[in-house]
Amino acid sequence: MSKTESLKVTKLNCWEHKKCGRQPGGHKEKELGVCPVTVHGDLDGAHEGKNGGRACWAIAGSLCGGKIQGTYAQKLTNCWRCDFMNAVKKEEESAEFGFSATKLGMESALDKVRKTKK
Repeated sequence: MSKTESLKVTKLNCWEHKKCGRQPGGHKEKELGVCPVTVHGDLDGAHEGKNGGRACWAIAGSLCGGKIQGTYAQKLTNCWRCDFMNAVKKEEESAEFGFSATKLGMESALDKVRKTKK
């Protein structure tokens, strides 16, 4: 499977969980713009999400709590208190490749998943 091919999505993404409306075509897209998480293809499939949908804490520029979030380091403290991140963590801890809070960890897990799909 190539890096750009989407893995099967079976779990809620952050914009579905939070109902923020910032996904392409969402009810807040015109007002607030498209959230970078919804189109971040590098982490497509991470934790079985679409684009960065289950890896939002690792992507700069998301909008949480009505504020645009900064870099991974700037936002991670807030993310650890997020109900969505903690739900993903709980769901993924028992998954084959586990939970990762870092982009590097998620990329490594995605590489392993892709190798098993070949």
